Amino acid sequence: MMAAVKIHARCMDCGATFAFDPAQPQCPTCGSEWLQAEYDYDLARHVWLAHLHERPFNVWRYHELLPIREAPPSIAMGAGGTPLLPSIHLGPMLKLPHLYIKDERQNPTSSFKDRQAAVTIATLKEAGLTEMVVASTGNVAIAYSAFAARAGIKLWAFLTSLVPQEKMREVAIYGTRLVKVTGTYDETKQVAAEFARQRNLYIDRGSRSIPTVESMKTLAFEIVEQLTQAAPDARYGRLPWRAPDWYLQAVSGGLGPLGVAKGFRELYQMGLIDRMPRLGIVQAAGCDPMVRAWEQGKPVADPLPRPSTHITTLATGNPGRTYTLLYEYVREHGGTFVRVSDEEAFRAMHMMAKMEGLSMEPAAAVAFAGLIKLVREGVIQPHEVVVVNCTGHTMPIESHLLGERWARHVVLAQRRAQPAPQAPQEGLLAALSNLAAERYPRVLIVEDHEPARVLLRRILQSLGDYTILEAKDGYEALEIAQREVPDLIILDLMMPGLDGFAVLDSLKAHPATAPIPVIVVTAKSLNAEEQKRLLEREARWLYKGEFLSDEFFDEIRSLLAQVRDGTGKG
Repeated sequence: MMAAVKIHARCMDCGATFAFDPAQPQCPTCGSEWLQAEYDYDLARHVWLAHLHERPFNVWRYHELLPIREAPPSIAMGAGGTPLLPSIHLGPMLKLPHLYIKDERQNPTSSFKDRQAAVTIATLKEAGLTEMVVASTGNVAIAYSAFAARAGIKLWAFLTSLVPQEKMREVAIYGTRLVKVTGTYDETKQVAAEFARQRNLYIDRGSRSIPTVESMKTLAFEIVEQLTQAAPDARYGRLPWRAPDWYLQAVSGGLGPLGVAKGFRELYQMGLIDRMPRLGIVQAAGCDPMVRAWEQGKPVADPLPRPSTHITTLATGNPGRTYTLLYEYVREHGGTFVRVSDEEAFRAMHMMAKMEGLSMEPAAAVAFAGLIKLVREGVIQPHEVVVVNCTGHTMPIESHLLGERWARHVVLAQRRAQPAPQAPQEGLLAALSNLAAERYPRVLIVEDHEPARVLLRRILQSLGDYTILEAKDGYEALEIAQREVPDLIILDLMMPGLDGFAVLDSLKAHPATAPIPVIVVTAKSLNAEEQKRLLEREARWLYKGEFLSDEFFDEIRSLLAQVRDGTGKG
């Protein structure tokens, strides 16, 4: 086994450099907690090029650039090494042929946070620390609970009471000392920090903890290796690995992309990739301090005291300096911050399960909703290589396994009780159950990409005994429409050859097909002139990615009413 590279910590404020020690979380010169790990990158490059191919595919594969001595540690249990899946249906539907999904659900506790826990717990184990504290919105506490149990480290986990009970039970089953705090996540972090201070315990400080940030680099390392195998390109032949054009992730505090960005920087510094990827950082609209600051051109985000998203695992209202560091990266290397609504996230969650066979938690679906928005707005281009982080499972721990008194409860003083938010409706599939299939028995789907046709067909089939007709281009659509005269046409706008506008013109020019109601779907944001052209042709339009929305259902219901009342096709 190769000797571990010596690790130094550099203060990001005063520049002082000193030996890394997990028990020393502050700069000895100025007291700053913002430290960054540095390594012998020349040695790491030499070792990797010579020996990396001999090693198992997991986080410890890259141990020369991790803050540990023993690799792999005795407590290792398979963190990292997750597959990079090419998108089968979503990518083609969005006309994004180089879309890849980093399936972090296949980590030991089904979350990319297992990387964080694996590296941190191994670091603490080497340092002889036996007790630690973490504040979490769910997945971090679950991951730490598993790895701490394996390492024999006592864990105190502080979770806001808004965290779903299923996640709390999963934390508790590992024997973690669970403390529920009636307050926001930011308040919960303050309580945890004070608890750790009083007991002089190690606490995961997120972006201020070296092992935590370093663990997330392994995502970048794996992605570039996997992309090189999955999407070889002669343009990158002079370097060992290929970097994506975009890396997208949903964020709470922003730790994940911060660590991934450091990984890309180190790869570039070692000459293993030739460019820095752009970052797509996605937040829930009800907790979007980073997006607000980005839109205002501000390098510092104003805290959001009371997040209002149903996706509680993303409810960090104060990203602090992490946002500033991400802001600097995006300004230098490209990318953007974008928000999506809870409804868009839930819609994407349904879509990914039905189109890609990937069931994920809502927080992960936020990233895919952001992808759809960025493609629609033209920020992400069709030729670009895009990787999206997919993390978090949907399988709960049964409550009866734990018995009584499985958690402690802390209620912060002078807080008024807030009514529990009502879960939003789940969109099209729930709403369409009331629609009688016989009212629209014949529907023509016109779409040149098969995955989109499959999704639309499955949605309509869930309603009942529809006769579903399909056309793969505009010419076939006109032929079927003339022959079958369907009750409704769902029409893709952007098709090669005869596009949607030309199909609409031809439909309106023939008396038999002119009355057929048409819903146009497109992945491209429509400008004012294009919207005017559709209105002139009496076509409704929706954007791809909204197939599972109440808006889509409302369009179908409206057109159905027209037929029933005799004001439309009859």
